[in-house]
Amino acid sequence: MKHSVQAQTLINVCRFALFTCVLDAAWGQIRYSIPEELEHGAFVGNIAEDLGLDLNKLSARRFRIVSGARKQYVEVNLENGVLFVNERIDREELCEQSLSCSFHLQVVIENPLELYRVEMEILDVNDNSPSFPWTEFNLDISESAAPGSRFPLESAQDLDVGSNSLRTYLLSVNEHFLLDIQTRSDGSKFAELVLQSPLDREQQSAHQMVLTAVDGGAPERSGTAQIDITVLDANDNAPVFDQSFYRVRLAENAPKGTVVIKLNASDLDEGPNADITYSFSGHAPLKVRQLFSVDARTGEIKVKGVIDYEKARMHEIYVQAKDKGPSAVAVHCKVLVNVLDKNDNLPEVILTSVSTPVQEDAPPGTVIAVISVMDKDSGENGNLHSSFKNYYTLVTSDFLDREAVAEYNITLTARDMGSPPLFTRKTILVQVSDVNDNAPRFKQPSYTVYLTENNAPGASICSVTAQDPDSGQNAYLSYSIMDADIQGMAMSTYVSINSDNGNIYALRSFDHEQLKNFQITVQAQDAGFPPLISNVTVTIFVLDQNDNAPVIVSPVTQNGSAPSEALPRSADAGHLVTRISAVDADAGQNSRLFYQMLQATDPSLFSVALYTGEIRTIRQLVEKDPTRHRLVILVKDNGQPPLSATVSIILSVVDSLPDLQPDLGDLSLSPHHSSNFTLYLIVSLGAISFTFLVAIIVLVFKKSNLNVRMSASAPGCAEATSNGALPQVYCYKMCLTPESSKSDFMFLKPCSPVMSVQQNNAKSTDYLTSGWSALDRNELANNRATTPNEMSLQEGAAPNYSWVPKYTQPHSEPPDYQHNVYIPGTTSDYSTLKLAPRGELDVYNTFSTFGKKKRFISNYEQTFDRDDSLISNDIFK
Repeated sequence: MKHSVQAQTLINVCRFALFTCVLDAAWGQIRYSIPEELEHGAFVGNIAEDLGLDLNKLSARRFRIVSGARKQYVEVNLENGVLFVNERIDREELCEQSLSCSFHLQVVIENPLELYRVEMEILDVNDNSPSFPWTEFNLDISESAAPGSRFPLESAQDLDVGSNSLRTYLLSVNEHFLLDIQTRSDGSKFAELVLQSPLDREQQSAHQMVLTAVDGGAPERSGTAQIDITVLDANDNAPVFDQSFYRVRLAENAPKGTVVIKLNASDLDEGPNADITYSFSGHAPLKVRQLFSVDARTGEIKVKGVIDYEKARMHEIYVQAKDKGPSAVAVHCKVLVNVLDKNDNLPEVILTSVSTPVQEDAPPGTVIAVISVMDKDSGENGNLHSSFKNYYTLVTSDFLDREAVAEYNITLTARDMGSPPLFTRKTILVQVSDVNDNAPRFKQPSYTVYLTENNAPGASICSVTAQDPDSGQNAYLSYSIMDADIQGMAMSTYVSINSDNGNIYALRSFDHEQLKNFQITVQAQDAGFPPLISNVTVTIFVLDQNDNAPVIVSPVTQNGSAPSEALPRSADAGHLVTRISAVDADAGQNSRLFYQMLQATDPSLFSVALYTGEIRTIRQLVEKDPTRHRLVILVKDNGQPPLSATVSIILSVVDSLPDLQPDLGDLSLSPHHSSNFTLYLIVSLGAISFTFLVAIIVLVFKKSNLNVRMSASAPGCAEATSNGALPQVYCYKMCLTPESSKSDFMFLKPCSPVMSVQQNNAKSTDYLTSGWSALDRNELANNRATTPNEMSLQEGAAPNYSWVPKYTQPHSEPPDYQHNVYIPGTTSDYSTLKLAPRGELDVYNTFSTFGKKKRFISNYEQTFDRDDSLISNDIFK
């Protein structure tokens, strides 16, 4: 019969699709025939050779069989490919009375996917003997029975089929009866006892015979039953059925008690001879007796058991009617019951092969599972059991991403077309295995760490954290620091990192004065294959601590004794006595210095500037003032806690300042050598001046810039900067007239001490608080002392002030003319540039010229009138 099924699949995930398998050369079928009752391990066949498979790849390709039977009757040895019996097969238990008995196996091979269908035919073995329902049964036959009358006998049952089934019946020798063998529509045989000669109850009231049932097996088997015949007195009318053959239809799964048919037989006799009873005929099969019952009084055939279309689609019922009169004769009829199929079997969804987990980088079209759908019903209610068209494959329809969805619950629904339709749901859990497709990602794009200097070595300074959305080994991260050099040393000598948690540790104590900041590159690498990496930059700023005390730069102690300074008795209030210079290696507020007067011989006579360290007179000296003063100056920074240093200065009051002798260190020169030195100095000055003039002329013509910058706004003027051996920065100005290329040349000459004293006398006492120069005011504005290497200039200071060098004498020795002349290439003691009002600028005392002095002065004035940008921060670059 032809069957069909329509399977509808409902899938809760759109990434998978279900397609019907296409039959091609990969699908094949083989058949094996084996007898039943074989022992475990019995050889069936070499399925690997029959399918042409490589024995060495059976395990690698996951060779396996899926049985359609309830038990796993056969198995495969993967080492040699032999198919063997796994469990004893009873054909009668497996297929009952079916003439053909077989079950199917599905052979599944992966990489690539191949399916094969194996049909196992079970051959019958003559292991069952025919048997009768009873070993002895009785027959009542009227003596009036005419020769040729037939009497059905109980049929023997043989569970074997084919040639091993019941072949014939044999009757023991007697003079009245013979045996007639009949064949039913299904091929089974039954026997009827035929009266050959009339009976005479008066001569013999009972007869005994032996009925033997013989099968066709080799060797044959048999079963016997004894027949006891009682000869009855005559009852000349037998019941008669309406018809001898009835055909009815019965729905499958009809409830118990359902009336299949009501038989009717009539008897022309009266009284007890017309009272008819109904019952199964003697040769009615046992299975029919289990499924149906006959009402002895009414003749109704009712359902007694479970009617299953899938087990038997037709039943033959043999019923006899017999009256209650003496010598009653039984009459027989046959009822053929056709079973109608009902949609009572759910579709079966069988997962023939499931490949899970699936890698997330599997391409679309990857086979996840092979699914077969079967339905035992027929017609619209079922499907064709032995067709490959009921196979489906579950494949991926798109790329997978485990980080988005780690697993899928896929529900398959198979629905038939019965009325009402039945369906089966099957859930498949498809897990997605991880692939290392995600690089580690740091929580921040970069890290900034502020570390206070003088930290303890080995202390944790920060921690970096990266995340990897992969799983397992692909998400295990290890941290490392990229190789680099810091101040010529390897990065590994500065910091280290814990490879497991990303904690960064300092391997040394950092010093802000040596290293203010540095960068490290941290690399996070996962344990996947191939590994993926990610980098992040960590910037570490070393914060300053107040760990450096101020250092006194000037005045400098000589041979462990306090430095001394000369103070003219005529000094007016506000007179600059000397200046304390100190530096602090710290930064920020920790390097901001303050100057205080700790001790003084006369505290009312001297004061020190809080920010600049300048020591000035508060009032004029009087006769009663001591001639020798000792001052102790405290210099402290603004750190917490503050650090400090002190310096002592001896001030000697003199009537007038002597000429300063050149500071030649510890060398003692004789007057003869001093005279020679003066001569050498004048000759050197002339030679150097001449060479310098030639260089300036060449530079003017070539318009080049070699440590000399020509001012564009003031033609004929240039500025040059030079750094001496001392920490101070010296700035010099050269002003050239238009004819200077011919003969004019000038060089800067410092102010004479006499002029400085005159200027100091012109100051008022208020000058102490308002600042003594533009440079001083700028220092106060910045709230910090000017270090030897720093000098700033406020805008707007240029129009009213000119730069003149001013020398602070570190020693009390009288100066000589060498302090008033600058020789390029030599150093001057602690010279600073100071802004002075233009009116106080004495050109004749400030500049020495060669050539036309008047023209130079005119040009000098024009320079300041035309462009004030000469005095700018650029001259300090």
